Amino acid sequence: MEFSSKLLQTAVDEMSQLPGVGKRTALRFVLHLLRQSETQTQQLTTALNKVRSEIKFCKKCHNISDAEICHICNSNKRDQTVICVVEDIRDVLAIENTSSFNGLYHVLGGKISPMDGVGPNNLHIESLINRVKQGNVEELIFALSATMEGDTTNFYIYKQLGDLPVKTSTIARGIAVGNELEYADEVTLSRSIQNRIPFESSLKL
Repeated sequence: MEFSSKLLQTAVDEMSQLPGVGKRTALRFVLHLLRQSETQTQQLTTALNKVRSEIKFCKKCHNISDAEICHICNSNKRDQTVICVVEDIRDVLAIENTSSFNGLYHVLGGKISPMDGVGPNNLHIESLINRVKQGNVEELIFALSATMEGDTTNFYIYKQLGDLPVKTSTIARGIAVGNELEYADEVTLSRSIQNRIPFESSLKL
């Protein structure tokens, strides 16, 4: 793709590094920004700079936050005794969009995958076990993707819990095996949360 401007080419090259954005889509984005007022473009730039430099991760659940502790963990309207364990921040957003869950979250930051060089120590598993050990948690809901890596991670955490007095459950298999949680429609995801089953039962499936 030939460009008449080096500045345009640089902008397109940078934009095309975003997931799912090819050169043509990147060019369309950049040309759209050029048609906007300078103020609008500056607002976008400022917002992106602030996201990169000022955003934090909750010290309790590892979700994105504007403060040391996120608004979900800080809310006295949430059920503090139930924690939904997810792989990624996008999964928190997906579940929150269903409005069917009123507990807390714990973002692992991925799933155990030896092929990709991701082991238990690369994830926020230890901090999850420590939250349970504090004695306030009555139930852990495993809401990881229905993949081999997701199931391996669920089982690893389950074994790490040992004899801790906490109930473990997993979302119902309304989510197709092999599917990522973030791509499930809201109705299916909501029903999976509501119809969760004891984790021990999932080991027999």
